[in-house]
Amino acid sequence: MSTCFVGQIRMFGGNFVPVGYFPCDGRLVSIAEYEVLYVLIGTTYGGDGVQTFAVPDLRGRAPLHMGGARSGKQYVQGQLAGTENVTLLSAQMPAHTHAFVVNTAVATTASPAGNIPATPSAVQMYDVDVPVVPALAMDPNSISFSGGNLPHDNMQPYLAITFMIAWAGVFPTRN
Repeated sequence: MSTCFVGQIRMFGGNFVPVGYFPCDGRLVSIAEYEVLYVLIGTTYGGDGVQTFAVPDLRGRAPLHMGGARSGKQYVQGQLAGTENVTLLSAQMPAHTHAFVVNTAVATTASPAGNIPATPSAVQMYDVDVPVVPALAMDPNSISFSGGNLPHDNMQPYLAITFMIAWAGVFPTRN
């Protein structure tokens, strides 16, 4: 590899981390042993700042450039956000309705084409799909909730690859 800056994060296609790098796995490392890297990143990603500091942990995370987004939202270096799965709440879903139409005519067949519930008769349970009288909306409380209230994946398509941070290399100068 070409010479890199200390603190530079790179992607690597191998199944190991080359000498001079740590995997971006959130590990704690010794300030005394890796002082140059500590000078650059400090405790931004964790550690006690006395004996240890942490390297970034990109496992299960997508990197995002720090600073202000076009939306005005600010992203601070080292900030963690997001989740791998989420359970949606009713308040997070777009407004919508579940129409439930019935017919007031007496049922004439047990299996109509439109499956429109009708006034029960002594023999049949459903009306035919050609209502004689106008369809009526039922009370909103007659439609129950649906769904399992279980979390679903919240991750974009991904390819797992090794992210690593250099602890050896050229000390970067400020622009």
